[in-house]
Amino acid sequence: MKTSDRTMKRRVLLFISFISLTSVLGQVTYSIPEEMAKGSLVGNIAQDLGLDLKKLTSGRARIFTGDSAEYIELNRERGVLLIKERIDREALCAQTTPCALHFQIILENPLEFYSIVVEITDLNDHSPAFEKSNMVFKISESAVIGAKFLLERAIDPDVGLNSLQSYFLTKTENFVLKLKDQPDGEKTVEMVLQKPLDREKQEEIFLVLTAVDGGEPSLSGTAQIHVTVLDVNDNAPVFTKAVYKATIPENAPKGTVITRVSASDADKGSNSKITYSISNAAASIRDMFEIDDSNGDLISKRAVDYERARSYQIHVQASDEGGLTDSCKITVEVIDVNDNKPIINIMSQTNIIPEDSKPETVVTLVNVQDLDSGENGKVICAINEHIPFTLNPTSNNFFNLVTDSDLDRERASEYNITVTCSDEGVPSLSSSVTLTLQISDVNDNAPVFERSSYEAYIVENNTPGLSIFTVKARDADWNQNARVSYILEDSSVNGVPVSSYVSVSADSGVIHAVRSFDYEQIKDFHFRVKAQDGGSPPLSSNVTVKIVIQDQNDNPPQVLYPVQTGGSLVAEMVPRAADVGYLVTKVVAVDVDSGQNAWLSYKLQKATDRALFEVGLQNGEIRTIRQVSDKDAVKQRLTVIVEDNGQPSRSATVIVNVAVADSFPEVLSEFTDFTHDKEYNDNLTFYLVLALAVVSFLFITCLVVIISVKIYRWRQSRILYHSSLPVIPYYPPRYSDTLGTGTLPHVYNYEVCRTTDSRKSDCKFGRAGSQNVLIMDPSSTGTMQRIQSAKSILDEPDSPLEVS
Repeated sequence: MKTSDRTMKRRVLLFISFISLTSVLGQVTYSIPEEMAKGSLVGNIAQDLGLDLKKLTSGRARIFTGDSAEYIELNRERGVLLIKERIDREALCAQTTPCALHFQIILENPLEFYSIVVEITDLNDHSPAFEKSNMVFKISESAVIGAKFLLERAIDPDVGLNSLQSYFLTKTENFVLKLKDQPDGEKTVEMVLQKPLDREKQEEIFLVLTAVDGGEPSLSGTAQIHVTVLDVNDNAPVFTKAVYKATIPENAPKGTVITRVSASDADKGSNSKITYSISNAAASIRDMFEIDDSNGDLISKRAVDYERARSYQIHVQASDEGGLTDSCKITVEVIDVNDNKPIINIMSQTNIIPEDSKPETVVTLVNVQDLDSGENGKVICAINEHIPFTLNPTSNNFFNLVTDSDLDRERASEYNITVTCSDEGVPSLSSSVTLTLQISDVNDNAPVFERSSYEAYIVENNTPGLSIFTVKARDADWNQNARVSYILEDSSVNGVPVSSYVSVSADSGVIHAVRSFDYEQIKDFHFRVKAQDGGSPPLSSNVTVKIVIQDQNDNPPQVLYPVQTGGSLVAEMVPRAADVGYLVTKVVAVDVDSGQNAWLSYKLQKATDRALFEVGLQNGEIRTIRQVSDKDAVKQRLTVIVEDNGQPSRSATVIVNVAVADSFPEVLSEFTDFTHDKEYNDNLTFYLVLALAVVSFLFITCLVVIISVKIYRWRQSRILYHSSLPVIPYYPPRYSDTLGTGTLPHVYNYEVCRTTDSRKSDCKFGRAGSQNVLIMDPSSTGTMQRIQSAKSILDEPDSPLEVS
């Protein structure tokens, strides 16, 4: 039974004063008494392990007990161990000594663990107790002196000095107590007859047996002994062995016969009939085994468990009808069977590890327990293959799961690590547990563009803000580390910042045109775009982008020759004796566009006589297509249209005047009329307009002015005619096609020599030229021929001789 609370407190204080501490190789041992109140101090673990209280808190220190109940708790703020649940040493360890709790304290970041042992010392909190409070004996009066009668043994769950120490029997003349030591250290209690019984004097004897333990103060228990004196039965049963040994495999089914005991009695009749029974046994023994009272078979009442008890001591009594008894002991050894799988405990709660972790980084601790013994309890553990981890054994069935190579989240972002543990029993039992480990991202990948370089095309005359194309870069990292921004690197194009040409969207990489491009000013340009991720520090890469401006047919052809002037009239002269294919002149035109937009073709749109002339489609040469006859009109007017090959095409029109005659005086009158007709028509149109706008006075004034101008120009032309100077049409001096895409080369010169006979004229063509050029002034009636000295004037690049 329990002691009083006051006595218990006094004993607890006494035991605490003898607490001992040892710390060897990371292990701390404490000693505390049982039955301490909840919340009582066990020890200052922070001080004993030399740990900082902040480390206990930051490392999330906790107690690991495997699958055992937790009696001790850790107060991380104070760094002390406290009683979590009341500890009953007898319930925890029974008769096993010493009785201790084994557990570990685990710290994370970094991962550390310490072994803790708490020894539970016994308190004298149990009194000796007899299972049977009444013992009945029937003893023959003929029982000889020295006859032994086995008494019920008292049970005291306490150990050491607090356990059962002695027995006392109430004073009697007939019996004395005798304690008999057993091989296992236990003591049996026998009542020995020291004086013969006399049924006639005393038929019944009542005695009290007292059991006393060695506690301070001592506790005791009593049992009543009732002795009935019988008539003569002078032979007691005798067992064949004092100790029987037997074995039973654990998990043997209920009703298994373990062994048989046997006793004999020399008496006859009813005095020789023997009855077997289990005596001096705890309730747990009686619940586990039973004995056949007639034949002595020991039978299991339920399956035994090696992990709970490895052996049993069973006391058996044989009694005859006369009340004489004998006793023996059966030792039952439990044979271990491999019936427990290994228990795997993952001791770390973290399941994330950065991808830049070094090899040999500890991921977690694994603890394995197998309740079997011997080979059945030896455990081998392994993990699944083809993963960058390994399982290293440490000690006491602990394993370190560590990395054995570099990690790469982009190759594998998650690992399912299966830990499989097998024992060495036959057959082997195994168990497994799977740990899902996430690999956290580190910014170790720079953005990579889809191409090593980009080339995009845009048609000139684009709208500002037009999207040209998109650059795209990908980052193998994750989340913010993979967020790519696009930046236009500083550079210049023709001395102008590239940002005034294009812009790039930071999020999408779309490149927009900032301005409208002109192919004739810039044909292509380069710049660089940088892709930068959102990591810390950020990583980047760049790519070269080439923008090619595509030509648009936005420029019409420009006619270089013949020059169209409003003041003087230029005419080509063709002799009447000209053969078929005679080169009259060449229309020279250029187009500042490129490609097919600059491919020019020449067509004869209108002509005074279409049957007389043709124009070369590609070269613009005007030639005769038949023999010139006397019937052909002297004055021929050709309209040539020059078209490019663009879509839609653009064109320019040039008027070529041709004089069919052998000499200038012959055509002078014709061209004078032609000129006068043209001027008349122009003046008539002008007069009509003025007639609608001004009064008749202004009309007369304007007419006088026009006539005066004509007279003046006619006089100037006559002076020039008598001076024998050549009249030279205007040519653009050394026309340079800077783009190299027109029909003229970079330098285009004309050198012309002329005699009065055009068929015998010495013509020298540098690139193109005409044989005869007739310049007619509207007020002039004469003609002029070009002479060799005109070459010196043509060589002046910017000063052609112009007649006005």
